[in-house]
Amino acid sequence: MSDWNARQYLRFEDERTRPSRDLLAQVPLAAARRAVDLGCGPGNSTELIVARFAQAEVIGVDNSPEMLRQARERLPACTFIEADLATWMPRDSVDLLFGNAVFQWMPDHPAVLRRLLQALPAGGVLAVQMPDNTSEPALVLMQEVAEKGSWAGKPGLSAAARNDLPAPEAYYDLLKPLCWRIEMWHTVYNHVMAGPQGVVEWFKGSALRPFLSALEAGLRDDFVAAYTARIAEHYKPRFDGQVLLRFPRFFIVATR
Repeated sequence: MSDWNARQYLRFEDERTRPSRDLLAQVPLAAARRAVDLGCGPGNSTELIVARFAQAEVIGVDNSPEMLRQARERLPACTFIEADLATWMPRDSVDLLFGNAVFQWMPDHPAVLRRLLQALPAGGVLAVQMPDNTSEPALVLMQEVAEKGSWAGKPGLSAAARNDLPAPEAYYDLLKPLCWRIEMWHTVYNHVMAGPQGVVEWFKGSALRPFLSALEAGLRDDFVAAYTARIAEHYKPRFDGQVLLRFPRFFIVATR
């Protein structure tokens, strides 16, 4: 399970793409010559950028070969690059650096954001969205389940949980000296899931991956079963059997 599973990720394509739409809608550019989708995944967010800036050269960057394979099939006219965003830098002038749900995976992502913002020309835009949900039950329960059972103490489990995001004030103090305008906001989505199992399937495509990757196949199944039971305790069905997955996300749009 070392690589991302594009098919699992895209099971909830509409819900996962919605924050990209909301972020792109706030990008204050009438046109762009070159735009880069950072952590482009299977190309669903890249496709939005292509539609918004039809005349632009649009480039996708990701470190997952499986995600890039899917993106290239989806958008054969675009350029996709396999690279680590912790060190990647644009070679040419870029008008838009767009990162949807990628930087939360990097422990030192504030420094990466600062470096990328510095690389933009005057008027260039850095637009970023990150899940801000580490205190939500679904993520807290991952850690609780990891600390119990026959898998407890397995190498890799202790580092599987994501770190909390810094406060908005920290991003402001870090990025505002480098740009003339910065907008920041939170949006809380309430995704309709097909019962508690739907919540589990959602996170199999994202935050559960590091936990499951740390386990061999048999323990992996047991871990998912234990996690599913805890999810069922905390995400109660509504009148129609569906459950609501509360999902806070944090947005930044900085104009150089």
